[in-house]
Amino acid sequence: MNNSRIPAPAFPFRHHKAVQLRFLDIDPMGHLNNAIYFQLMDTAKVDYFTALGAVFDGKTESLVIVNVNCSFYSPTYLSENVEVLTTVDHIGEKSLRLEQRVVNADNGDVKCICHTVMAGFNPATATSVVISDDWHRKISAYEGRTL
Repeated sequence: MNNSRIPAPAFPFRHHKAVQLRFLDIDPMGHLNNAIYFQLMDTAKVDYFTALGAVFDGKTESLVIVNVNCSFYSPTYLSENVEVLTTVDHIGEKSLRLEQRVVNADNGDVKCICHTVMAGFNPATATSVVISDDWHRKISAYEGRTL
């Protein structure tokens, strides 16, 4: 596959999550249904933030998705070995942005690139909150760069 039209990542991906494709994920065209990509990326998001010590209990301040944009580049087939690459490429006052790529783990073929904005959220008040200095430090340490 010619990936010359695919933008290079701004930062290296430290987080890689191997994902298993299921027979039911394949659509009538014989490739991975577009909705399944979002499930794969959600699985990788949880794994990424769990590695940082996040708690997803519905009581603790956390993150919620406020925007998702995905560009598809190449179909994915059931026989492929697939993984999701995840990085935080920006942290603002109340939100952060993830870049995720679904790729063929054997040859690096990029299947899609997704940018997700997540906002700090307090479930008790249902309001946005500032991304804490602690989370800035945790993410920067994990990513190996200052955000």
